[in-house]
Amino acid sequence: MVGSNGPRALVVGMGIAGLTTALRLHEIGWSPVLLERSQQRRMGGYFIGLFPTGVSAAERLGVLGAIGDRTHREATTYDISRSGRKRPGLGFGDIPGSPRLILRGDVEAALYAAAGSVSEQRFGSTPVEIVEHPDGVEVTIRTTTTDGEVTETTEHFDLVVGADGVRSTVRRLRFGPDEDYLSSMNHIAAATILQSPAAGYTASDGLVLAEPGRALWVFPFVNHLPGVMMSYRTSDEASELRLRPVDALRRAFGPAPLGPVLTDVLDQFDASDDVLFDSTHQVVMPRWHSDRTVLVGDAAWCLTLFSAMGASSALAGGDYLGSALQRNAGNTPRALREWEGRMRPFVDQLQKVGRKDITMFVPQTRRDKLNRTVLQSVFGTPWGKQLARRAFADKPDDPRSIDIAAA
Repeated sequence: MVGSNGPRALVVGMGIAGLTTALRLHEIGWSPVLLERSQQRRMGGYFIGLFPTGVSAAERLGVLGAIGDRTHREATTYDISRSGRKRPGLGFGDIPGSPRLILRGDVEAALYAAAGSVSEQRFGSTPVEIVEHPDGVEVTIRTTTTDGEVTETTEHFDLVVGADGVRSTVRRLRFGPDEDYLSSMNHIAAATILQSPAAGYTASDGLVLAEPGRALWVFPFVNHLPGVMMSYRTSDEASELRLRPVDALRRAFGPAPLGPVLTDVLDQFDASDDVLFDSTHQVVMPRWHSDRTVLVGDAAWCLTLFSAMGASSALAGGDYLGSALQRNAGNTPRALREWEGRMRPFVDQLQKVGRKDITMFVPQTRRDKLNRTVLQSVFGTPWGKQLARRAFADKPDDPRSIDIAAA
């Protein structure tokens, strides 16, 4: 670890938002301390898209090359039915913004390689009390070793950054309970990496099986096995989460016969050691900061998988936080006001996109399904995809293309 004599920041969470923030704080002369509840760093992870917003931030941070690009340029995406029908379709890489298709672990590994040597990391640690005063923040930190030994210490910091996800501990301690800020999307999302291509298809084939209220997407990568995302609508997320994930998915995609692709993908999901199965919530707050505590990424504004901008907004948020603090050196409250003043309109747009674009991932009605079929017939062909890209090029104000963190 490389330390500094600058202001001391506690960054809670070692995901994309936390690692980005720690790296950026070090660049401007701060001394970041990273806390992670788990006993070790998270590895692997499901697919994500990196849009121009995130690409620009990653390039400034010097990690874009290490993140890489797993987009399969020669892939073919098919719109399929469970009975076996297939036709040319639109894949994730065809949506506006032409995102890079990567794994969450690609971003976290690149950021950790850069931030790990310039920050202090403490695993098995979480804040249990945060007391803010005009000159700083006193934080009581509970640490549990791999042997189960528990210790608590209270330390002084100049800033606390909550980058600890949608169910943020920092947010609960400083701003109130989860239920005050979690806005349900009434969907369950599931994701994993397949161990072999879906039945009847190759590793370079993308698949979309979309039915009213439920959908399966398979994403091909370069030099990597495909990823899969499944989602379905529910009015009772809590009950779904009490079920074994694969049982909930089989029930959600029933009672009709699953067909070969769904059967195979669900069997692979059941056999995987690394899966996502969770409810989907946006985090909606009137304010993301106090004078010396700030929330970044999902803890502040979770966008859900349906916006596809979670990683990009986390990179941009952490990057610009460093710029605001650097410009307002010695006046942290003013820096946080400036930071939120720029980020909030951008995030508000993205949350609207997420609520609107849910029908692109999961058609909600038969009409949505029909509209999707029409769009596939128009834009699923090579010339249609070129037309869509040209149309997007004429809309530089799309939030997914904005370099919001540019200083």
